[in-house]
Amino acid sequence: MQLGELARKLGCELRGSPDVEITGVAPIEEASDGQVTFMAAKKYRPALATTRASAVIMSADMGDAPMPVLVSSNPYLDFARSLDIFFESPKYAPGVHPTAVVDPSAKIAADAHIGPFCFIDANVEIGARAVLHSFVTIYRDVKIGDDFFAHSHCSIRERCRIGNRVLLQNGVAIGTDGFGFARRTDGSWHKIQQTGIVVIEDDVEIQAHSALDRATMGETNIRRGVKIDNLVQVGHACRVGENSLLCGQVGLAGTTEIGKGVILAGQVGTAGHLTIGDGATLTAQSGVPTDVPAGAVYSGYPAMPNPDWRKSVAVFNRLPEIQKEIRSLRAEIAQLKEAAK
Repeated sequence: MQLGELARKLGCELRGSPDVEITGVAPIEEASDGQVTFMAAKKYRPALATTRASAVIMSADMGDAPMPVLVSSNPYLDFARSLDIFFESPKYAPGVHPTAVVDPSAKIAADAHIGPFCFIDANVEIGARAVLHSFVTIYRDVKIGDDFFAHSHCSIRERCRIGNRVLLQNGVAIGTDGFGFARRTDGSWHKIQQTGIVVIEDDVEIQAHSALDRATMGETNIRRGVKIDNLVQVGHACRVGENSLLCGQVGLAGTTEIGKGVILAGQVGTAGHLTIGDGATLTAQSGVPTDVPAGAVYSGYPAMPNPDWRKSVAVFNRLPEIQKEIRSLRAEIAQLKEAAK
């Protein structure tokens, strides 16, 4: 593809020859002749002098470059879009593999792909162009929309609801029992029947080995556009708002309410029965015991406003020095008291 055509597809202004032939996309340090790269931060400017890329995607305020430039208001996004142009995902032919087990009552779109060793239980509905790769298990009464993709070893438990264009990476478990037990008088535990379901709306992606528990009663709800990273635990009856981002190893205790556009960085943990407001950000390894206001940036444990946390960390690092100063001051005060007697 010529660079001019790529610029048109991305809607970028082109500075340089439109006739440069582009064959692929690569990071700035690894790019070679014929590839386009991107630069989203000025700290990578030195790499422009050594990269072998034939063109670069960057914003207008990044200055000049020694190769043709695709001027973008969002270089990282346009780099991702260029990957879509040059990389074609594998295609899966419609049909049911001979090793798959499908209950006769299941309703599966004619153009769906059901791969090897999949199991589909009674009264399941699966929409158009769905792909179940291999070893995927769908329990009874599950309803799945169009353009669904489940990689190997995913499972969706009974009665759960999945929207359109939902992508499950390897080993995702949807609708597992919530962690609910009532203590008996003898100290043993009585399992609380988990009668609810999980509802996942459109355009959600859930990455490898994450688990979303069904509600004890009602629904665990994942709203439109949510992205969930690897090894995330979503407890029973949680609600995650539109376009929120849950990074690796996040853990939500039961009945956590997450607003729209929230970002929970890696290893954030929440106590149950709390609310995180729209647009809030929790930085990595934050522990959240109470509600977080909309738009806030919180850090640490217990989570607090990020500026307060940074001040606290600065003080914490100086505690040994401060302790010495306090001891010295106490000694001086003691000497002054002794001298005043």
